[in-house]
Amino acid sequence: MEIDFLLIGQGLAGTALGYRLKQAGKKIRIIDLPQENKSSRVAAGLYNPVTGRKMVKTWNADILFPEIEPFYKELEEVTGQKFLLEQAIYRPFVTIEEQNEWMGNSSDPSFAQYLEKIFTHSQSEFIKDPFGGVLLRNSGWLNINVMLDAMGAYFGEDLIADRFAEEELIWNNDAWAYREFQFKSIVYCNGLGAMQSRFFGGLPFAPVKGEILEVKQEFCPDYILNRGVFRVHLGKQIHRVGSTYTKHDLDQGPTESAKKEILERLIELVKSPVKELISHKTGIRPATRDRKPFLGKHPKEQSVYIFDGFGAKGVSLIPHYSKMMKNHLLDQNPINKEVDIERYFNYI
Repeated sequence: MEIDFLLIGQGLAGTALGYRLKQAGKKIRIIDLPQENKSSRVAAGLYNPVTGRKMVKTWNADILFPEIEPFYKELEEVTGQKFLLEQAIYRPFVTIEEQNEWMGNSSDPSFAQYLEKIFTHSQSEFIKDPFGGVLLRNSGWLNINVMLDAMGAYFGEDLIADRFAEEELIWNNDAWAYREFQFKSIVYCNGLGAMQSRFFGGLPFAPVKGEILEVKQEFCPDYILNRGVFRVHLGKQIHRVGSTYTKHDLDQGPTESAKKEILERLIELVKSPVKELISHKTGIRPATRDRKPFLGKHPKEQSVYIFDGFGAKGVSLIPHYSKMMKNHLLDQNPINKEVDIERYFNYI
């Protein structure tokens, strides 16, 4: 049985690309063990147009953000499930100088689509924001676990619940043979699993560990808080809070030091006692050395591709780049040079 594409991994990347290929009429199979897909399933799911301590527009925001909500709403429509929550993000100012800078940004047309309102005074007795803050729009969060499960059901028999065994992948004349199937092309979408591949193991991945808590607090605003940590209300006074960002201790599970760091930062943001610690989880993000994803074809192998390396911003990046990758696979459209793995061909 000959199939157009085998996608390895049904995380965010494999799900989005698989959906686009299937919508284009291509025969696909996705191979994945959901319980091992911790990177996507532990991720916070935020999409935030203004990030970092300096509060700058995220990389390529003007290209990426117009595509985020329409794409995930389309997935909601085809699955009949709700997993996208459009929600403002409130970022307190830490100095009067920062407040003044953002008053200036409010008149900058390049920021207009992301700014809902700037406040010069505190918005709540429960928030440490004496200088006010900025309320951002075109933001929110994706319930990734609900989305992946819903899309798994959507793929049906096209999703193979199994561990991928690369040693069984054999080039046979003009197709890749894998067990009882013949595939025209293979696409690696399996996050850090690609580091173990004979094809892409040399690429400069830079794994980053992130830890995240769920806590119970009474203060439940209708916006996401984000300063030092993010805080997302999940319902019933339960909030997701995180996350840490470390290149060390990648093999360890949840750590006391990370829990302490997150709770201390939370106390600096929200003046509401933590009534209960619900959960403490960890995941390893498939980041890259230059913090830009890997898209493209292997320079030597026939019909072997990668769509990977989205790091901590997969929810924001994947709608746009899955369309770019689909157009490359089907129509040989060029991939933007800043994300094309051509930039790292000497590593392969």
